[in-house]
Formats: sequence, structure tokens, C-alpha cells
Amino acid sequence: MFKVPPVSADRLPALLRAMPKAELHIHIEGSLEPELIFALAQRNDLPLPYPSVEALRNAYAFTNLQSFLDIYYAGASVLLHEQDFYDMGRAYLARAALDNVVHAEIFFDPQTHTARGVAIETVINGLHRACEDAHTTLGISASLILCFLRHLSEDDAFATLEQALPLQDKFIGVGLDSSELGHPPEKFGRVFARCRELGLHVVAHAGEEGPPAYIWSALDVLKAERIDHGVQAFQDAALMQRLAQERIALTVCPLSNQKLRVFPDLKDHNLRQLLDAGLCATVNSDDPAYFGGYINDNFTQVFAATGMTARHAYQLASNSFEASFASDADKRVWQHRLKDAFDRFVEHD
Repeated sequence: MFKVPPVSADRLPALLRAMPKAELHIHIEGSLEPELIFALAQRNDLPLPYPSVEALRNAYAFTNLQSFLDIYYAGASVLLHEQDFYDMGRAYLARAALDNVVHAEIFFDPQTHTARGVAIETVINGLHRACEDAHTTLGISASLILCFLRHLSEDDAFATLEQALPLQDKFIGVGLDSSELGHPPEKFGRVFARCRELGLHVVAHAGEEGPPAYIWSALDVLKAERIDHGVQAFQDAALMQRLAQERIALTVCPLSNQKLRVFPDLKDHNLRQLLDAGLCATVNSDDPAYFGGYINDNFTQVFAATGMTARHAYQLASNSFEASFASDADKRVWQHRLKDAFDRFVEHD
């Protein structure tokens, strides 16, 4: 067991930024910065209901998940061509590499685009090419996870899956996102069973605004391998025990939780409690263009607010590698790099 050396509070932010990490909860459409939205709108000759980049950024005032989703889908409307999806994916991966993300598992929402007449091949091919190019030029590993929109029907999810199957070699799993309340995981039990038969990994958003019962359903009905968000698990002692014993990861997004008022004050976030209870919690950025921060911003701000230590930092980064769907060989390499990063940091502290 790696013994994490003590790090002074004033040096901890630098360690958080420098340590290697994986990002397991990033919606690629949510990385679409206002500048790129305007650039793509101009390239595609599309009007926007905002006069400037600053006006669009000022519109990012959300009170709950649905008010965020309304503007999120509007921003995605500028994505029409394969190059647009490539540019969006490549921009995120370049930014993630700066934050010392060595591996990313990227969510994408094909139904957001196919509903506008964009072919699913356009979406997947553009994003996949961005992942491949970033691996070659930036050294960052990246995979795609296709997400179903839970406010739509299971039949729509089945149709999307069928459209995507000729491109199955370009994504590694499926997820469930969009409006949580009123759309429990069991609504999608049959399509997730089909995805498991196809050998795809399975994850699901549950327990962000929804109750612990949604997490139970994601585990028992969908057979989710990871829970995205999951912070409401803290309300259910039996669920907490199960998550800890089975090492089912939670992909927690602190700044998203604050922005959407799950935890209006970041000092009240329960990430530290989840870790101290033995859960495999991780830190992620969710929709960084909209929620005010990429992964290192999430790390530094939640640590400053909650008083977590270098021990928590090491555990979160280590958890992110453990919970990834990467190969065991890659995980060993990243875990070794993480230990080296801590050792080097302390030597030069």
C-alpha cells in the first residue's frame, strides 16, 4: 500500500494539478465553449439568439438540471458536420491534456444530433478521429461512451443503438443521461440488457437529483458497472455499504453539483464523506464549458472548500484509474506514474 506523504496546504493545489488522472464523466457536448459555438455557427452559416460570446456566457445561469439542459441542447445545434464533432472533441482533449488527464472516457449524445437530421456516422466518426489524433499528438488515451437520453422512450434508444451498431468498434459502452427525475433507470431495462449481450460496458447517471432508489435500479436492473454522480447514496446506509464492498465507482462532479444546486455551497459537498466511507469516488468535470471548470478546477475548488488532504488526492486519482475501462496494463502504468508524481512532488517540496 502506497504511503502518501504529507503535503502542506499551500502546496496542495499544485499537486492536484500535476498528478496524472483519468476523467470518466465528461459530456463532450458540454465542453463546447461559447467561442467555439460562435465559430461553428459562423462556419455553418447558422444564426444564434445571442449577440456575442459574452452574452452567451452570461446566459449560463442555471437553477436546476432542466434549466441547464435547455441551453445545452441549444448550444449543440451548431454541430452539423464531421469536422464540427472532430473540432469539439479535439478541443476538449487538448484542454484535458493540460490538466494532466492521461485517459478520458467521453460521453456523447447521438439523439441530440440525429433528431436534427445529423447522421450518427457523422457524430461518431468525428469524435473517434479526434480521440485517435489526440492519442498520437498529445499522448492522451480516450474512448467513447454512447449515452441514451432518458427523457425519450426506450424504443428511441433501441433505434439509436441499431443505427450505431455498424460503428460499434468506435465506442466502448453505453450510458444514460439527461433529465433524471421522473425517468428511473428501469425505463431502459431491455435496451441495456441488449447492450450487455453485445459486450458493451454499461454506466448510468443516478442519484444526482434523483433518490437512492434510482441508484439501486441502475445497479440491479441495468447492471451498471459505474454510477455517474451517485451523491445521493449518502442517504442510504445499506447502499453505501454495497457500493463500498463491490467497489462500484461514483463519478462525482463537484462544480456541476454546486452549479445545479445539489450542493449550493461547495463546503457542504459530501465527496470527502464518500471517500472516508471507503467508496471508489472520483472527480470529474461533467459539462465544463457550462459549469465553470475543467477537471483541475473541480479538484482545486472542492479541496479548498472541504479541507481534503494529499491522501484524498491520491485516492481519487488512483480510483479514477481503477474505475476506468482501460486495460490492466495501462492501469498499472498510470498507477506507477501517480506514485512517481507524488514522490517527485514531495522531494521538491
